[in-house]
Amino acid sequence: MRVRALVLALPLAVGVLLAGCGSGGTSTPTSSSAATTPATLGPSVPAATAVAAPVPADQLPTASGAFGEKPAITFPSSDPPPSLQRVILSEGTGPVTQSGDWLITNYLGQIWGGDVFDNSYDRGATSAFQIGVGKVVPGWDVGLVGVPVGSRVMLSLPPADGYGSAGKSDAKIGGTDTLVFVVDIVNAIGPSAAGQSDAEVQPAPANAPQVSGDLGGPATITVPAGTPEPTTPSVTVLAKGTGAATQLGQVLVQYSAVTWTGQDAGSTWTTAPAQGGGPQELPVATGGPFEGLVGVPLGSRVLVQVPGQTDPSSGQSQPAIAAVVDLLYQTTVTPAATPSGSAPASGSAPASGSAPASAAPSSAAPTS
Repeated sequence: MRVRALVLALPLAVGVLLAGCGSGGTSTPTSSSAATTPATLGPSVPAATAVAAPVPADQLPTASGAFGEKPAITFPSSDPPPSLQRVILSEGTGPVTQSGDWLITNYLGQIWGGDVFDNSYDRGATSAFQIGVGKVVPGWDVGLVGVPVGSRVMLSLPPADGYGSAGKSDAKIGGTDTLVFVVDIVNAIGPSAAGQSDAEVQPAPANAPQVSGDLGGPATITVPAGTPEPTTPSVTVLAKGTGAATQLGQVLVQYSAVTWTGQDAGSTWTTAPAQGGGPQELPVATGGPFEGLVGVPLGSRVLVQVPGQTDPSSGQSQPAIAAVVDLLYQTTVTPAATPSGSAPASGSAPASGSAPASAAPSSAAPTS
């Protein structure tokens, strides 16, 4: 059972899932169109569960550019290999990625011998997604696990490890196309990530839900009897981090929540990643229940209170919610309003910049 979510807090539907596919553009390869459809290239095989033995180097593409630079891929004249291939083009010195991690990346994807169908470099913003839990194409779930942060990786995905025999028509990817990705792994945020352990503790609010748990680790929350219910959404900083100020967009968080009646409303800390646990993205939008997070430094721990609701369509009542939330990383930033025709593409620029985590990760973006 997946974690019940805060995302629909106005109205807050505790049982609705926190969506988890990659952010920073709608074209990050997700598993919705991929799956275990057998490849139509070479022998029919299911999606890979491990990177295949390497083929000779002259049977694989080459990629120009250093970490952080937009690559150019050159293909050999031979047919693509029918197996999942991984080449570490340059190896980082950061922590090794694990299943369930959220990765902050730049990437370029190109059809073997064909066109580039997506890249984050031109958007000028990184992309965030969770690996190893079925939220991206199988080749990413397998090929991006076990790689040091700060690495540049090239993956060659036969159809079964990409979008299957159906392909992906909006990207002009056919069912027999092999895909090649160059991925720069900028940062990795693990399932046990939390806010800063050295965040500055703020005065506790009076007559409010009570939060327990050391900074830098999991937290729990209770609502003492007689605590007045909120009438409007509110955000109270319990411990102030030193990261960049939260902006409108999507923020990666850990949280634990309860209803005002004491019912468990979910915890990302206590649920396994495969069941929807670990850090999740929270929408910070104008007029939304989490608008109060704007300006709060990443790395902070906050108390969020959301009043009870009545669903206008079903008439079902939703109790008030109290949640303790650790702010980890800004995965996307909503672009500021610009004149018609010149709106920037939406991206997922991390709050701490795009330097590889191996080079001294920001305290606002803790790594696994």
